[in-house]
Order: sequence, then C-alpha cells, then structure tokens
Amino acid sequence: MDNQDSGNFMKSLSRFIVDKRKAFYLIFTIAVIFSIKSIDKVKINNDITAYLPQETETRRGVDIMSKEFETFSSAQIMITNISYEKAKEFSDDFAEIDGVLQVTFDNTKDSYRDSSAMIAVMFKGTSEDELVNEAMDKINAMLEGYDTYILSDVGFDQAAVLAQEMQTILVIAAVVIAAVLLFTSKSYLEIGVFLIVFGVSAILNMGTNFIFGEISFITNSIAVVLQLALAIDYAIIFCHRYMEEREKMPAYDAVVESLSKAIVEISSSSLTTISGLIALMLMQLRIGFDMGIVLTKGILCSLLTVFLLMPGLLVLFSKGMDKTRHRNFVPKITLWGKFVVSTRYVLPPIFAVILVFSTVFSNKCDFVFSVNNIDTDNPNIPRIAQDKIQSVFGQNNMIAMLVPKEDYEKQKRVIKDMLELPEIKSATALSNIKIDDTHYVTDRLTPRQFSELAGIDIELARLLYQAYGVSNKEYGVMFQNVDEYSAPLIKVFLFLLDQKEKGIISFNEEQEEMLGGMYDQLKYGLAQLEGDNYARLVFVADIAEEGQETYDLIERMKDTAQPYYDEPVIIVGNSTSAKDLSESFAMDNIKISILTLLFVMVILLFTFKSVGLPIMLVTTIQGSIFINFSFPYIMGTNLYFLGYLIVSAIQMGATIDYAIVITNRYQELKKTLNKSDAIIETLNQAFPTVFTSGTIMTVAGFLIGGLSTDPTIGSFGKVLGRGTLISIILVMTVLPQILYLGDKIIEKTAITLSKSKNKQFIKDIVVVDGRIKGKVSGYLDGDFRGVITGDIDAQLETKNKTEKDNIEKQECDEEDDKEDIVKGAEEDNEEAEK
Repeated sequence: MDNQDSGNFMKSLSRFIVDKRKAFYLIFTIAVIFSIKSIDKVKINNDITAYLPQETETRRGVDIMSKEFETFSSAQIMITNISYEKAKEFSDDFAEIDGVLQVTFDNTKDSYRDSSAMIAVMFKGTSEDELVNEAMDKINAMLEGYDTYILSDVGFDQAAVLAQEMQTILVIAAVVIAAVLLFTSKSYLEIGVFLIVFGVSAILNMGTNFIFGEISFITNSIAVVLQLALAIDYAIIFCHRYMEEREKMPAYDAVVESLSKAIVEISSSSLTTISGLIALMLMQLRIGFDMGIVLTKGILCSLLTVFLLMPGLLVLFSKGMDKTRHRNFVPKITLWGKFVVSTRYVLPPIFAVILVFSTVFSNKCDFVFSVNNIDTDNPNIPRIAQDKIQSVFGQNNMIAMLVPKEDYEKQKRVIKDMLELPEIKSATALSNIKIDDTHYVTDRLTPRQFSELAGIDIELARLLYQAYGVSNKEYGVMFQNVDEYSAPLIKVFLFLLDQKEKGIISFNEEQEEMLGGMYDQLKYGLAQLEGDNYARLVFVADIAEEGQETYDLIERMKDTAQPYYDEPVIIVGNSTSAKDLSESFAMDNIKISILTLLFVMVILLFTFKSVGLPIMLVTTIQGSIFINFSFPYIMGTNLYFLGYLIVSAIQMGATIDYAIVITNRYQELKKTLNKSDAIIETLNQAFPTVFTSGTIMTVAGFLIGGLSTDPTIGSFGKVLGRGTLISIILVMTVLPQILYLGDKIIEKTAITLSKSKNKQFIKDIVVVDGRIKGKVSGYLDGDFRGVITGDIDAQLETKNKTEKDNIEKQECDEEDDKEDIVKGAEEDNEEAEK
C-alpha cells in the first residue's frame, strides 16, 4: 500500500469513526457500566512469594504449607516503661480472653529487658476471623494508656489502608493533571474532554482485570496512576492536532483530518512504552508479567478510548471548546535554547563523566529483597512496631522447616541440634509441645500412664490401647502384655476422641472438662504443625531476614537436619524468599536490560533509518537510568529490587518518547534552519509536550513515593518520579547538544535506500499531479495537484506511467507565456475536479 492509499484509508477510517460516534457513545457507556460492576470481582494477591518460579524452594514450601497446615495469626506486643509484675499480670489476662490460644511471657531477656515487656500471643484463627479480631480489640482496650508497639496482621488491614492512600493519591494526581493541562491547553473545556477520556480508559482497565483471575497488590495499587501518566500523551497529541486543524476548517472536518494523522503517530509512540512492558513480562519473577500485562492492557484501553471515543467528544464539545479558548500560557524558552547551544561543548563531556561514575555507583546499589528491610521515610504502623521491637529485643526471624512427619524422636533430635546453633533462639514443633509440666504431646505412654494423665479407668485405657493397636495393624498388642505397649500420646488421644464421637466410649463431666482442655492444645498444635505428609518445625533466629550470614545459616540448618531424613528437608520463610528473589534478580536484571534496549533500538532504527541516532537517544535515556539508580548508593540507602526492575523498564520505554519528540522536530527544522536556530526552535516546540507528559509522570511518582506507607509501593514511586525528572532534564539539555555535535555521524550512519529515479532538480514552472517529497523553496512531503513556480529539488511520484503525462516542464522567456501556462493548468484542475 503506497502512502496515498494509506492516507486515503486513514481518512476513510477516521470518517467512519466520527460518523458512528453515537454508536461508540453507547458501546463505551455499556463497557464502563460493566467495568464498574466488575471491579469488585478482581482478586488481589498480597503475597509476593506466589509469583516466585515453581521450582524455587520457597514456592514449593509455601504450596505445601497452604495445603497441609493452618497458620494462625499471632501478635508481638511490646509494652514500654512497665514493671515485670504488671506485664505478667497482663499476660495472664490475655490468656483468659476467648480467641487467644497461647500467651508466651517469662522472666528472660527475650520477654523482659530495659523496662520493656515482650508478650507473644497466638490466636485461635486468622486475621479474617471475627473471634480473633474481638480478642485483639479486648487486648487493645486493656492496654489503653500504655505505650505499646503491636506487630500483628490482626487489627491492621493493609489492603484497606493502601486503597485509601491510593484514592488520596489519585485525587491529588487528578488536580495536578488538570493544572498541567490548563497550563498547556488552548481551551478550558479541553480539560473536561481529557478527564472523560482518562476516566473511561482507567475504569475499562480496572474492570477488565478480572480476566486474569487475580493481580498483585502492587499492580492493583499503582496501575491507575501509571496508566494515566504513561498514556496521557495520546490524548494530548490528538487534541493539539485537532486545535491546529480547527483553525482552518469546520469541527467535523478538523476531527477527521487530525484523527487520520494522529492514529499513525500515536500508535508509533506507544510502541516504545509497550516494548518496555513486554520486557517486564519476560521476567522470571512472575510479578513482572502481572504488572506488564495489566499496564499493556491499560495502554490498549487508552488507545481505544482516544481513537474511538475522543473523536465524538471533540465534535460534541466543539462549540464549547471554541467559546472557552484562552491565551497560550506556555512560555517560549528561547533563552534556555540559547543556553543549551552555547554550552554544547561543556555539558556533554560533563555528562560523559557523570555517566561513567553513575554506572559504577548504580552497580554498587544496596538491593534488598525483603519488604521488612526497605528504607522508607513514611513507615506504616507495623513497620514502626517492628523497628522498635528489634531495637530493644533484637531480631525475631521466623524460619519454618518441613520434614517427613510422624517420627517424633527424629524431630526431638533435630530440634536439639538446631538449638545448639548460636543464632537460633527458640524452636516449636509438635514434639516439644507440653501437655502438662512433665509430658509432651508426642511422648510414648503406656496404658497406665495414659489413664493417670487422662483420668480414665485403667481397664478402659487397656481396651483403648488394644483397639488402637489393631486399627494401626499392630496385632501383637492382642497377644502380649498390653501394659508394656506404648504409643504416642497425641495418637492415642485422637483415637480416643474418635471413639467418643462414634458413641463407643462415654465420659463423666469431670473427664469431659479435662479432656476438652487437652483437646484444644492438641487440635491447634496439630493443625499448625503436622499435615498429611509433612511436619513443620518453626525456629526463631536472632539474625537479619537477608544477607550472606542469613543465607549461610539456612545452609547450616539444612546440613544439620538432612542426615536424619531420606527426603529433602524444605526451609521456608522471609529469609528463603529473599534468597530465592536475589537469585532470580540477577537473571531478570540482565534479561530486562538487554530486551528493553533491543526492542527500543529496533523501533528507533526503523523510525529514523539511522544507526547512530538510536545509539545517541538510548545513551541519553540509559544514562538517566544509571544516574537515577546511583542515588541510593550516594545517599547511603537501600533499594527494593522490584523497584529497580520495574522502573528501569518503564523509564526506558516511556521517557524515550521525549527523546523521539526532540529528535523528530530537530530533524525537520534543520532542513530550513541552521543547526543553532534549529536546536532553539526545537526546544520551543517540544517543551509543551515534554513538560505536560513528564510533569504528570514525575508528580505521580513522587506522590506515590511520598504518601504511600507501603514500603514496596513507596519505594517504587519515589524511584519512578526521580527517574522521570532526570530524563526530562537530560532530553532538554544534553540530548539536543549531542544531536548538534553528532549531526555528521547521523548522516553518515543513515540507512540509504535506493534513490528514486524521479528525484529531479527543476527551475521555473512545473505542473504536478502526484506526490512531492523534497524542497520547494522549503520542504514538502505529500500529495499535490497544481502549479509550482520556483525551484524544485525533490522526488516526484506521479500517478501515470510516463513522465510526459504528469509533468509539463516549460521554460518561458517572456512573462506572458508563463501566465498562459499557469492559466491553462488551473483550467485543467477545475475540469478534473468536476
């Protein structure tokens, strides 16, 4: 399809969209209503370990625990400036609350030091259970007036807090967007059109997320703001083109004309952003796919809204937009352009030096892989409590070990060996839960010992043991002295309860009360610590959640436990999660960097048909990325690894658009202006676009970073805002200078296609019916029918085969002859139009 056919197709498509605008109103109204109702169907996953690759140890362990064990909620309650006696009184009171399973507090340094008490509470359920939340409310009521720090998932709904924060951020972002659009728009009502388009596209994206089943809490929280920031260019490009065309034609024609031009331009602009998101989707850590697919869908929703809904809105509000026009608030930045030109030999060398150092510094960035270790200026309530507790009582790093079940003697030996490791503070397993002061639930008891403990008749105990032995195919108990037969207390006890439920055995009131208390301990202990195939041993270590020392401890724990078992033991916890994430990070980092660069380079290569130019653009934006990620090293802070992976992809994909805008305008302007004037005028023309899009993304990032108390999302927003700001500064200073200095390189590395045989230099008068691409006392590229008087140095693509039928070249010495030719050509055109 040649350019003329393509242009005609776009015109026809645009006219169809505008003509059917009422149908599109109806379609989008239905889609918005459906999406609003579907938003609540989207499931949110708050567990980042769910996105680990299946083969990682953490993912396998989490899957096993979710199938075989129940994990009840707990709370670490630190009370400052309190006596030991009063803290003990509180712990006893907590134990009496309905919904509390177990309270741990004693006169050791792990429970009381520096006039501060640490009371550990375990509940009979999860944070969703009403009974558990009522228990926490009672604990809070008891502690009223005391200085407390409570670390628990009970009573603190992080999802609700995050949703509230993002609503606040969205409102503030909307105000900022409106202010920026007011500054760069030409009509007040233009802003209303923008807000409708943004709102519809955001709702469509949120409402269609249910097709993925579930999305991560990170994606759910920031997708809306990022979608607006990433896709805002599309509506601005279309609207600005419409306002230009509206100056010379009616509203309907202006929309058709501007849409036919904007479709290609906007589609091309979106490719670099989508390429960065595609690279993100190829991460080994599947949360990259989660965010990439949702944001890609968001961009597609934005494109559809701009192409299909916005044309009708422009026609609908055209009269209002005409009446609410205002003066241009965007200033000319000629002085800035002159500064850029005058420092063209100064700033690029400085940039090169900064680029070298920032590359080194960014590689020294302290990456963290546990959300509990992210440096944050705006901590949430659990993070404040965690930091305070650790400052007084040290680390309480919980590590779970999954081993084959049932051999309780092995469990006891493993626990004994583990407690000899200096970092391990405590251990919990079914084999070390006490039923009273002398007996553990897994102790092997004889019938007489069991009868004394359970308060049942010895003969009944003997019959019970014989029945238990037969049920476990241990038939020898029927033929030997049953008093010498022993079995684990927990197994016999559960068998006893089973017989009671079947009505085979009955107990008196005193026995019922005693057995009921034992049953509670055993039931909850068994649910948490023993499954169908695995037993869970839980250790508390005084060590950081991540770091080489922690990873070495994990290996020592494996080496200690593995000799007792034929099957591999599995260790699960925040530390193993951090270890697995750190290992996947190295591969994902390389993959995203290479793929993003490759995708963007290919797109730029086809866009500019030059080898040198894409390298200059990518160097500038990649430089902004290196500078961005050198800040954590310079400031002595850490950086959450996910923020680096996501922002590096988005920053490259999105902000390369700014570089493309600068480059396109400079390439056009330098054909008619000298290089210095072309740079100055380029910055004047590109400033509104770069300022609008860049400011919105920068503000959105800093708003997320400053207002969100979630450390993951806060870290992400701060890095995105800073990176976008750096990209804006570089494309408005260093990039134009690089283009100026590298002009010859661009020309020499241009990919030159075979030149058209129609390239001609013609003087005087030419009658043309076809396409002109070249200079005609200026530069033209388009279809033309008429007469040109002047010099032509251009490619002439004519409609007919022979040059004679399309171009009539006349050399006239006298003015009268020239006028006759012009007049004749005009008559031919008029007749052809008829």
